[in-house]
Amino acid sequence: MNTRENKIKLDMAGTWRGILMMLPLATFTVAFGLAFGVAAIHAGITHWEAILMSMFVFAAPSQFAALELWTTPLPLLALAMTTMAIHTRHLLMSASLYPWLKPLPLLQQFGVIFMLTDSNWAMALGEYQRGERNIGILLGGGIALWTAWVIGTGIGLAFGGGIHQPERFGLDVIMLCFLLVIVIGGNPKLVMILPWLAAALSALLAYWWLPPYLHVLVGALTGGMVAILLPKRWYKAGIL
Repeated sequence: MNTRENKIKLDMAGTWRGILMMLPLATFTVAFGLAFGVAAIHAGITHWEAILMSMFVFAAPSQFAALELWTTPLPLLALAMTTMAIHTRHLLMSASLYPWLKPLPLLQQFGVIFMLTDSNWAMALGEYQRGERNIGILLGGGIALWTAWVIGTGIGLAFGGGIHQPERFGLDVIMLCFLLVIVIGGNPKLVMILPWLAAALSALLAYWWLPPYLHVLVGALTGGMVAILLPKRWYKAGIL
Protein backbone atom coordinates (compact mmCIF):
# COMPACT_ATOMS: atom_id res chain seq x y z
CA MET A 1 0.00 0.00 0.00
CA ASN A 2 1.31 3.38 -0.96
CA THR A 3 1.17 5.71 2.02
CA ARG A 4 0.34 9.29 1.11
CA GLU A 5 0.27 10.47 4.70
CA ASN A 6 0.48 8.55 7.96
CA LYS A 7 -1.47 11.14 9.94
CA ILE A 8 -5.23 10.80 10.02
CA LYS A 9 -6.95 14.10 9.36
CA LEU A 10 -10.23 15.75 8.45
CA ASP A 11 -10.09 19.06 6.59
CA MET A 12 -11.83 21.12 3.94
CA ALA A 13 -9.46 20.06 1.15
CA GLY A 14 -10.29 16.39 1.69
CA THR A 15 -13.99 17.16 2.00
CA TRP A 16 -14.05 19.02 -1.31
CA ARG A 17 -12.15 16.15 -2.93
CA GLY A 18 -14.80 13.73 -1.68
CA ILE A 19 -17.60 15.94 -3.02
CA LEU A 20 -16.01 16.06 -6.47
CA MET A 21 -15.37 12.31 -6.52
CA MET A 22 -19.02 11.56 -5.70
CA LEU A 23 -20.66 14.14 -7.99
CA PRO A 24 -21.26 11.72 -10.92
CA LEU A 25 -23.16 9.31 -8.69
CA ALA A 26 -24.95 12.16 -6.92
CA THR A 27 -26.59 13.02 -10.24
CA PHE A 28 -28.37 9.67 -10.24
CA THR A 29 -29.24 10.08 -6.56
CA VAL A 30 -31.44 13.03 -7.54
CA ALA A 31 -33.62 10.57 -9.48
CA PHE A 32 -33.99 8.36 -6.39
CA GLY A 33 -34.91 11.37 -4.30
CA LEU A 34 -37.46 12.44 -6.92
CA ALA A 35 -39.04 8.98 -6.80
CA PHE A 36 -39.27 9.19 -3.01
CA GLY A 37 -40.89 12.63 -3.17
CA VAL A 38 -43.53 11.34 -5.55
CA ALA A 39 -44.13 8.22 -3.45
CA ALA A 40 -44.43 10.35 -0.31
CA ILE A 41 -47.21 12.40 -1.92
CA HIS A 42 -49.11 9.25 -2.85
CA ALA A 43 -48.68 7.94 0.71
CA GLY A 44 -50.32 11.07 2.10
CA ILE A 45 -47.21 12.48 3.77
CA THR A 46 -47.01 16.26 3.92
CA HIS A 47 -44.24 18.09 2.08
CA TRP A 48 -42.49 19.18 5.26
CA GLU A 49 -42.60 15.66 6.72
CA ALA A 50 -41.02 14.22 3.56
CA ILE A 51 -38.31 16.89 3.40
CA LEU A 52 -37.45 16.50 7.08
CA MET A 53 -37.29 12.72 6.64
CA SER A 54 -34.84 13.07 3.76
CA MET A 55 -32.77 15.61 5.68
CA PHE A 56 -32.49 13.74 8.99
CA VAL A 57 -32.99 10.07 8.10
CA PHE A 58 -31.06 10.15 4.80
CA ALA A 59 -31.63 6.47 4.08
CA ALA A 60 -33.53 5.61 0.92
CA PRO A 61 -34.45 1.97 1.76
CA SER A 62 -35.73 2.91 5.22
CA GLN A 63 -37.67 5.88 3.92
CA PHE A 64 -39.41 3.85 1.22
CA ALA A 65 -40.17 1.13 3.77
CA ALA A 66 -41.57 3.75 6.14
CA LEU A 67 -44.08 4.80 3.47
CA GLU A 68 -45.50 1.27 3.51
CA LEU A 69 -46.00 1.50 7.29
CA TRP A 70 -47.22 5.11 7.40
CA THR A 71 -50.59 5.03 9.17
CA THR A 72 -52.31 6.88 12.00
CA PRO A 73 -51.22 6.33 14.69
CA LEU A 74 -47.67 5.66 13.60
CA PRO A 75 -46.41 2.13 14.40
CA LEU A 76 -43.20 3.44 15.98
CA LEU A 77 -41.89 0.04 17.09
CA ALA A 78 -42.44 -1.47 13.64
CA LEU A 79 -40.74 1.52 12.03
CA ALA A 80 -37.75 1.23 14.38
CA MET A 81 -37.37 -2.53 13.90
CA THR A 82 -37.71 -2.26 10.11
CA THR A 83 -35.09 0.48 9.95
CA MET A 84 -32.73 -1.54 12.12
CA ALA A 85 -33.15 -4.65 9.97
CA ILE A 86 -32.57 -2.76 6.72
CA HIS A 87 -29.47 -0.94 7.90
CA THR A 88 -27.75 -3.56 10.03
CA ARG A 89 -24.95 -3.55 7.48
CA HIS A 90 -23.97 -0.09 8.71
CA LEU A 91 -22.64 -1.73 11.88
CA LEU A 92 -20.06 -3.60 9.82
CA MET A 93 -19.42 -0.67 7.49
CA SER A 94 -18.69 1.72 10.34
CA ALA A 95 -16.58 -0.90 12.12
CA SER A 96 -14.42 -1.23 8.99
CA LEU A 97 -13.74 2.51 9.22
CA TYR A 98 -12.75 2.42 12.91
CA PRO A 99 -8.96 2.64 12.30
CA TRP A 100 -9.62 5.80 10.27
CA LEU A 101 -12.12 7.32 12.69
CA LYS A 102 -10.41 6.46 15.98
CA PRO A 103 -7.96 9.42 16.13
CA LEU A 104 -10.74 11.98 15.57
CA PRO A 105 -12.69 13.68 18.40
CA LEU A 106 -15.94 11.88 19.22
CA LEU A 107 -18.14 14.68 17.86
CA GLN A 108 -16.34 14.59 14.51
CA GLN A 109 -16.69 10.79 14.39
CA PHE A 110 -20.46 11.02 14.74
CA GLY A 111 -20.63 13.87 12.24
CA VAL A 112 -18.79 11.84 9.63
CA ILE A 113 -20.75 8.63 10.29
CA PHE A 114 -24.07 10.45 9.90
CA MET A 115 -23.13 10.90 6.23
CA LEU A 116 -22.27 7.22 5.77
CA THR A 117 -23.86 5.48 2.78
CA ASP A 118 -22.96 2.38 0.81
CA SER A 119 -21.46 4.46 -1.99
CA ASN A 120 -19.24 6.90 -0.13
CA TRP A 121 -18.16 4.09 2.22
CA ALA A 122 -17.02 1.98 -0.74
CA MET A 123 -15.26 4.93 -2.36
CA ALA A 124 -13.55 6.03 0.86
CA LEU A 125 -12.53 2.52 1.89
CA GLY A 126 -10.96 1.95 -1.51
CA GLU A 127 -9.01 5.19 -1.14
CA TYR A 128 -7.94 4.23 2.39
CA GLN A 129 -6.56 0.92 1.11
CA ARG A 130 -4.59 2.91 -1.46
CA GLY A 131 -3.03 5.09 1.24
CA GLU A 132 -5.48 7.96 1.70
CA ARG A 133 -5.64 9.23 5.29
CA ASN A 134 -7.90 12.26 4.92
CA ILE A 135 -11.35 11.11 6.04
CA GLY A 136 -12.76 14.28 4.56
CA ILE A 137 -13.34 12.30 1.36
CA LEU A 138 -15.88 10.15 3.22
CA LEU A 139 -17.60 13.24 4.62
CA GLY A 140 -17.52 15.06 1.29
CA GLY A 141 -18.92 12.08 -0.60
CA GLY A 142 -21.75 11.89 1.92
CA ILE A 143 -22.47 15.60 1.64
CA ALA A 144 -22.74 15.30 -2.16
CA LEU A 145 -25.17 12.39 -1.88
CA TRP A 146 -27.18 14.01 0.94
CA THR A 147 -27.58 17.23 -1.06
CA ALA A 148 -28.67 15.33 -4.17
CA TRP A 149 -31.13 13.23 -2.14
CA VAL A 150 -32.78 16.28 -0.53
CA ILE A 151 -32.90 18.19 -3.84
CA GLY A 152 -34.43 15.18 -5.59
CA THR A 153 -37.03 14.82 -2.84
CA GLY A 154 -37.92 18.49 -3.24
CA ILE A 155 -38.31 18.14 -7.01
CA GLY A 156 -40.57 15.12 -6.60
CA LEU A 157 -42.71 16.96 -4.06
CA ALA A 158 -42.87 20.12 -6.16
CA PHE A 159 -44.02 18.50 -9.38
CA GLY A 160 -45.86 15.46 -8.06
CA GLY A 161 -44.78 13.27 -10.97
CA GLY A 162 -41.58 11.76 -12.25
CA ILE A 163 -40.16 8.31 -11.87
CA HIS A 164 -42.57 5.84 -10.26
CA GLN A 165 -40.53 2.77 -11.16
CA PRO A 166 -36.81 3.68 -11.41
CA GLU A 167 -35.96 0.03 -12.12
CA ARG A 168 -37.37 0.47 -15.63
CA PHE A 169 -34.37 2.66 -16.41
CA GLY A 170 -31.83 0.58 -14.52
CA LEU A 171 -31.42 3.33 -11.89
CA ASP A 172 -31.96 0.85 -9.07
CA VAL A 173 -28.70 -0.99 -9.84
CA ILE A 174 -26.40 1.99 -10.46
CA MET A 175 -25.26 2.26 -6.85
CA LEU A 176 -24.80 -1.51 -6.61
CA CYS A 177 -22.56 -1.50 -9.69
CA PHE A 178 -20.61 1.45 -8.28
CA LEU A 179 -20.13 -0.41 -5.00
CA LEU A 180 -18.88 -3.58 -6.70
CA VAL A 181 -16.45 -1.72 -8.96
CA ILE A 182 -14.94 0.27 -6.09
CA VAL A 183 -14.66 -2.55 -3.56
CA ILE A 184 -13.77 -5.49 -5.81
CA GLY A 185 -12.53 -3.92 -9.03
CA GLY A 186 -9.38 -2.47 -7.51
CA ASN A 187 -8.41 -5.69 -5.73
CA PRO A 188 -9.99 -8.68 -7.50
CA LYS A 189 -8.58 -11.37 -5.20
CA LEU A 190 -10.49 -14.36 -3.90
CA VAL A 191 -9.89 -13.41 -0.29
CA MET A 192 -11.68 -10.09 -0.92
CA ILE A 193 -14.49 -11.55 -3.01
CA LEU A 194 -15.48 -14.52 -0.80
CA PRO A 195 -17.21 -12.46 1.94
CA TRP A 196 -19.21 -10.58 -0.69
CA LEU A 197 -20.26 -13.80 -2.42
CA ALA A 198 -21.31 -15.30 0.92
CA ALA A 199 -23.28 -12.17 1.79
CA ALA A 200 -25.00 -12.10 -1.59
CA LEU A 201 -25.94 -15.79 -1.54
CA SER A 202 -27.24 -15.75 2.03
CA ALA A 203 -29.18 -12.53 1.42
CA LEU A 204 -30.78 -14.02 -1.68
CA LEU A 205 -31.84 -17.15 0.18
CA ALA A 206 -33.18 -15.06 3.06
CA TYR A 207 -35.08 -12.87 0.59
CA TRP A 208 -36.88 -15.96 -0.71
CA TRP A 209 -37.53 -17.73 2.58
CA LEU A 210 -37.62 -15.18 5.41
CA PRO A 211 -39.91 -12.21 6.24
CA PRO A 212 -39.31 -8.88 4.45
CA TYR A 213 -36.08 -6.93 5.08
CA LEU A 214 -34.40 -9.71 7.09
CA HIS A 215 -32.28 -10.57 4.05
CA VAL A 216 -30.26 -7.40 4.68
CA LEU A 217 -29.50 -8.49 8.23
CA VAL A 218 -28.64 -12.04 7.15
CA GLY A 219 -26.38 -10.88 4.32
CA ALA A 220 -24.50 -8.40 6.49
CA LEU A 221 -23.89 -10.88 9.30
CA THR A 222 -22.90 -13.71 6.96
CA GLY A 223 -20.46 -11.58 5.00
CA GLY A 224 -18.94 -10.26 8.19
CA MET A 225 -18.55 -13.71 9.71
CA VAL A 226 -16.90 -15.09 6.58
CA ALA A 227 -14.46 -12.17 6.52
CA ILE A 228 -13.60 -12.81 10.19
CA LEU A 229 -13.23 -16.59 9.85
CA LEU A 230 -11.00 -16.56 6.77
CA PRO A 231 -7.40 -17.40 7.74
CA LYS A 232 -5.33 -14.27 8.35
CA ARG A 233 -2.49 -15.74 6.31
CA TRP A 234 -4.76 -15.56 3.26
CA TYR A 235 -5.00 -11.79 3.62
CA LYS A 236 -1.26 -11.47 4.12
CA ALA A 237 -0.51 -13.69 1.15
CA GLY A 238 -3.09 -11.93 -1.05
CA ILE A 239 -4.51 -15.22 -2.32
CA LEU A 240 -5.81 -14.96 -5.88
